[in-house]
Amino acid sequence: MADSSGVSDVARGGHRRVSYPRLSAQESPVYRLTAAERRDLHALVEHEWLVTNGMGGYSSSTVAGIITRRYHGLLVAALPNPLGRMVMLNALLESAEDSSGKRALLSLEPGAASGAPAATLTEFRLDAGVPLWRYAVARASIEKRVFMPHRQNTVVVLYRVAGDEAVTLHLTPAVHFRGYEASVSEALHEHYAFGVESYGLKLSAAHVPPLHLAIEGTYQFIESPRRIEQIGYPVEEARGYAFHGSLWSPGTFALRVEPGHGVALIGSTEDPAVMQTMTAPEALGAELERKQRLLEAVPAARKEPAVAQLLIAADQFLIRPVGRVRDTVRATAVGDEIRTVIAGYHWFTDWGRDTMISLEGLTLATGRQREAGFILRTFAQYVRDGLIPNLFPDGSDQGLYHTADATLWFFHALERFAVSTGSWSLIEQLLPVLRDIVEAHMAGTRFGIGVDTADGLLHQGAEGYQLTWMDAKVDGWVVTPRRGKAVEINALWYNTLSLLSRWEHDLGEETRARKYADAARRVRESFNQRFWYKEGGYLYDVIDGPDGKGNDPACRPNQVLAISLPHPVLDEERWEPVLRVVQERLLTPVGLRSLAPGHPDFKARYFGDLRTRDAAYHQGTVWAWLIGPWIDAWLKVHPDDKEGARRFLDGLIAHLPEFGVGSIAEIFDAEPPYTPRGCIAQAWSVAETLRCLLKTSGF
Repeated sequence: MADSSGVSDVARGGHRRVSYPRLSAQESPVYRLTAAERRDLHALVEHEWLVTNGMGGYSSSTVAGIITRRYHGLLVAALPNPLGRMVMLNALLESAEDSSGKRALLSLEPGAASGAPAATLTEFRLDAGVPLWRYAVARASIEKRVFMPHRQNTVVVLYRVAGDEAVTLHLTPAVHFRGYEASVSEALHEHYAFGVESYGLKLSAAHVPPLHLAIEGTYQFIESPRRIEQIGYPVEEARGYAFHGSLWSPGTFALRVEPGHGVALIGSTEDPAVMQTMTAPEALGAELERKQRLLEAVPAARKEPAVAQLLIAADQFLIRPVGRVRDTVRATAVGDEIRTVIAGYHWFTDWGRDTMISLEGLTLATGRQREAGFILRTFAQYVRDGLIPNLFPDGSDQGLYHTADATLWFFHALERFAVSTGSWSLIEQLLPVLRDIVEAHMAGTRFGIGVDTADGLLHQGAEGYQLTWMDAKVDGWVVTPRRGKAVEINALWYNTLSLLSRWEHDLGEETRARKYADAARRVRESFNQRFWYKEGGYLYDVIDGPDGKGNDPACRPNQVLAISLPHPVLDEERWEPVLRVVQERLLTPVGLRSLAPGHPDFKARYFGDLRTRDAAYHQGTVWAWLIGPWIDAWLKVHPDDKEGARRFLDGLIAHLPEFGVGSIAEIFDAEPPYTPRGCIAQAWSVAETLRCLLKTSGF
């Protein structure tokens, strides 16, 4: 603990002049809030920022500095299982004092400085993905950046002062060590302890790693341990969850900063020796250099700012899952590396379906083929009963396998990988696994997934399970069960059989090649006979539903996959009528509706408590990722219309400066103004937008 006076003086390095590194080869992609938005507290709260560490950990909050979600935190660390992701540094209460002793708030959190006015926010932008704030305080300007060194559970908050006078920063860390999914109302640890170290403070509680808080600059630590009560989390309230909680603070760091100089606060669960390897400006330089290499791998980034921003957004989802220690050791033993994709921030983990759909846009389109190979080999190790996992729960090494489509998307991702790299060695290496997958589907496997011998089509469905991408379930209620023979499942099945037949042929396995080709032909014949909904001029969504439900004529976007995949199952003469219906009834500026207006179950807004939201999740809500299959299908019908196809992306590119600034939301309301909802940053939304932007822009 600090001495009895409550004040500890520990200097690390004193003040230093700070020169921030910048991207050199091309202009840094920048998204700025407008002047009107900077003056509007509602806008500052509605805009959220995110930085990540390549391990699944992240730092995120609102531009205003107000934490509104249980998932917000300056340091959400990705810790070894069974801990998983934990909120280790919830907030930093910031104020600045001028030479006259007047204080102004930089963050608007409760308890920062009672009664003090807010500093004037003169700028907020993303600089190469790093959020930057600039505040005016008296005759000084304060610049703040937040970033995470790659593959460290570390966050750096870097300040620089310019102008005519010094300011004193008052920084009060506030914590509630808990799992990132845990309720904000969960009780605080009974005994937080802290001690003064050479670098700053060490905060600890039972059963979790300590949090190290280091300061670069001369400072005083004013010991004042206290609880900050009744903090409200308005987004949690709107979503129907507990929304009041408490934080704990050990005290306040006071740092006097002269004009032209900088200081930093660093929070980390790493060993202090690792945390202090580089100074904060050096660590920022290393992170910008890493991003520079990402941009240089895609020449189009020089010509199109949206490409550059999407490249940086894509990087946030590619991770090395350090929590799964056994898997990492196993991969390392054979000279490989474990990689996966976070499906969305803040709350998703790695999902098989999302990973395979996202793989091309996140890795192959961005020059990261090596990492794509790691991801594919990682998932191949988890095949069970002909299925890859649907998801890995946070804090667990065991996958959950309740999915009918993720494994079929795995074949698609492998084909795109081989085309991109020009090498078929990975497919040859995995061919025994791929055969086993298809044979398991033909014989029948878990969750009612299997081939109907009467028509060769693939059926799926088990009571209480949600097996397709339309997978909402709440309190045992599967909202869109889609049991039977789903349209996109059979489009994917035909594509899978066609691919495997070709691969077997190319490797000289003619008997197997003919077997799978014959199965594919039968699927195609049955599909075109049975899925065509003549009265509507489009495809049934599900046929042969359980309990005599028959065929479902709901107009949904899943039918687009019957055209968009490399091996389209739908007869070509029906492509244009299907696209016409989809364009008229499902297409929006930010993706495709999940259900056409006019259906009794159509929901225009995704809002409210969990049950209300899940009732709307796939019943009208717009999904951004579907713009990818839509554009692929459009270009098959209109191969010379890349310019027209490119215009379908305009709404998503215009969305980049809002909601999760610099990224693309998971979903949107089904009607204007198409309010963004769900995750503020979604892997397949970013991946498919980036892939199609590169595909249609002629770069």
